[in-house]
Amino acid sequence: MSLSSQVFFGTKRQSVPRRHAEVKRSLVLPYSPSCRCWLCCCAFCFKKRVRVTLRDNYFPAFFWRNAEVLLRQMSIPKGWGYLTILAPRNLLYMRSRFLFGSRCWMTRFSPEILFKSVSFRFFGVKSDNEDSEPLKNRLLNNLLTMGVDVDMAKKRQPGVFNRTGINEQDLKMFLLSKGAGQEVIASIISRYPRALTRTTENLSKRWDLWRTIMTSDLEIVDILERSPESFFRSNNNVNLENNIKFLYSVGLTRKCLCRLLNNAPRTFSNSLDLNKQMVEFLQEVCLSLGHSHPIDFVRKIILKNPFILIQSTKRIKANIMFLQSTFNLNNEELLVLICGPGAEILDLSNACAKRNYTNIKEKLCSLGCTEQEVQKFVLSYLDVLFLGEKKFNDKIDCLIEEKISISQIIENPRILDSSISTLKSRIKELVDAGYNLSTSNISLLSWSQKRYKTKLKMLNMR
Repeated sequence: MSLSSQVFFGTKRQSVPRRHAEVKRSLVLPYSPSCRCWLCCCAFCFKKRVRVTLRDNYFPAFFWRNAEVLLRQMSIPKGWGYLTILAPRNLLYMRSRFLFGSRCWMTRFSPEILFKSVSFRFFGVKSDNEDSEPLKNRLLNNLLTMGVDVDMAKKRQPGVFNRTGINEQDLKMFLLSKGAGQEVIASIISRYPRALTRTTENLSKRWDLWRTIMTSDLEIVDILERSPESFFRSNNNVNLENNIKFLYSVGLTRKCLCRLLNNAPRTFSNSLDLNKQMVEFLQEVCLSLGHSHPIDFVRKIILKNPFILIQSTKRIKANIMFLQSTFNLNNEELLVLICGPGAEILDLSNACAKRNYTNIKEKLCSLGCTEQEVQKFVLSYLDVLFLGEKKFNDKIDCLIEEKISISQIIENPRILDSSISTLKSRIKELVDAGYNLSTSNISLLSWSQKRYKTKLKMLNMR
């Protein structure tokens, strides 16, 4: 912005000549004390801060004639973020044009209102930012030296790098003392940079609480490497401690809690009320189905499906109703199912479960299966509900093309666990070894690699 500025009033304009500039960063505008009016122009831009002061006898007469229409239009360059405020006698009209030419409502204030300094975060004002630049650069250099993927970290949580009090060296020394390697530390910070904001005292307390469940520091390091969010997401250690006590109180053993921490560590970041709500809901389900040991029921469900505590009660309830209505189960049958294999699908999206079941039913019925056979097939292996429409259909088509009958597939649903490439390669190897898939057992298509290779070796030796 040049020191000779243009300020527009109504249809006329006043040029503030260069000679009225008092200092390099001051812009002098006229002021008429006889009218007891003030003009305050505060300009904020990204590189400069300009303060506008007032000087007598430069306003034209038309400016003061009508107090009601003092400010009709104020033009401000769109490339700058200026806010201009005028306060004549008993009115104040405000109008502004900000960075993108947007307009604000005209507002009226009484003359008793005094001007106060206002902080505008929208504009880059000359302030502490210049002092923080060296600190930010030093932080980035330190992180690069540690092997952190800074671009990834900024993409995931950009706000972390605008904070003060980042503890990258403290975090590094803390994790090194627990047995974490340099690469692990770099990976943790790259994927979850909020870890940098945690204090050493907070980390030490949280680590001690985790150690009441895990048997060694290296086990915790392993969890952090897989899921850094699980440890660094919350700094509420009181909530963590209360959750541990509560889960022990509902009959979960240290082994159960260890499994929870390994598979669903977010359980311990949940609020205590949220975990209580889920446990109480499961106990109600147990009693409604005629089971007299709710604590034992809850323990079984959580052991079968450690992710259940991080789901909503609404989803669990919808899935229980889906199982009962779809397969026409009485309370006793439903209880057995959800205490066993059915527990694993309770955290599945209800809409997804319904959609996948409908697809399975349509596909198998199109190949000659009855509805009862479809139900028996799904109940014998509920994990099939996790298969999306395309994946399920492609696997069935692949097996049919290889001369495997639909009845064989119904009897051996676990073969659908294998990928299409694995199914094709094994079928080819077995056929080359003289194995007749049409008349022989096809369950070996889902065997472990070690067991399958042993079997294939025996077939080739014949």
